[in-house]
Amino acid sequence: MEITSANYKELIESGKPVVIDFWAEWCGPCRMIGPIIEELASEYEGQVTIGKCDVDSNDDVAAEFKVRNIPTIIFIKGGVVVDKQVGAATKSALDLKIKALL
Repeated sequence: MEITSANYKELIESGKPVVIDFWAEWCGPCRMIGPIIEELASEYEGQVTIGKCDVDSNDDVAAEFKVRNIPTIIFIKGGVVVDKQVGAATKSALDLKIKALL
């Protein structure tokens, strides 16, 4: 799912946990974890909203979440950021963080 300036507030206010992967096309580590994010999105479909936010196209969203480095993955529960992963991470590490949202 693509998370943009137009839809991120609605997703966060939905009540469902949200995971946002802040990335950019030119970022090597971002491209490395992209397939992991897509796998997790499939595995947690219906339980957690997992999407990607391109920082070049949605710099206002990145600024609101104080994203200074990419990749940064933000974990939101009840409309509040409860965890953050800066830099590339393994699937198992991200899976544990997502399980903590449920």
